[in-house]
Amino acid sequence: MTALRIATAAFAAFVAAPLAWLAYAAFLPADALLQADLLTFGFTLENLAALPGTGLFRALGISLAASGLTVAVQLAFGLAAAYAMRNGAPLRAVVLLLLALPTELLLVPLYRLLQVLSLLDTFAALIAPFLASPLVTFLLLQAVRRVPWEMIEAARLDGARERTILLRIVAPTLRPELLAAGVLAFAAHWNLVLYPRVTTPESLWTVQVVLADLLRTRPFDWGVLGAAALVASLPIVIVYAVFEKRILATFEAGFRS
Repeated sequence: MTALRIATAAFAAFVAAPLAWLAYAAFLPADALLQADLLTFGFTLENLAALPGTGLFRALGISLAASGLTVAVQLAFGLAAAYAMRNGAPLRAVVLLLLALPTELLLVPLYRLLQVLSLLDTFAALIAPFLASPLVTFLLLQAVRRVPWEMIEAARLDGARERTILLRIVAPTLRPELLAAGVLAFAAHWNLVLYPRVTTPESLWTVQVVLADLLRTRPFDWGVLGAAALVASLPIVIVYAVFEKRILATFEAGFRS
């Protein structure tokens, strides 16, 4: 058991080391960074002060708006689809198939579809193709299966409509699972790079696209890159840190089902 704990701690340290160096580099002076020495010490806020000129904060706002709206709709669609499948709708095979398809594989047909719908180069292009998420639907399907069905049947006998049951019984019961699925969906949409770069103009680039562009245009400005990566990662790190236990519990319950 001790050896296992040591191995786990070593692996965790190996994974955390780049993140710790990233946070450290964000506050190091440029001359200290050029020495490329792990024992280099220093502190400056110049790297953070340079970020407003990079467009990162505008992209941060676009990412927050696009990811927030997308997740809200994904949860609504996912809950309705999961409830429909629990009632016998034969959609599970479709959800599992879509779950296995990488987003990049659909980039070309999505681009053409957005072009036909006149949504290309608009803010809607960041949201429309992601309104339904197979991952969110799958997680919520496992959660809906754990809802006591006697409660649903009793509501039906009392004359409640399906929409009422869904909104007033199922959704409140699954609040923790909705929260965990929302966090995962937010992270997935937040980290998109290729899709928003192809389908939107520079004025609508998301934070990950701006970060990738900074890496291309300023490859040796490590302090600014570190500060930009730190700012871009903070929302996800905070959300995961707050809801970590709920996310793990939802995943474990989903795969056990």
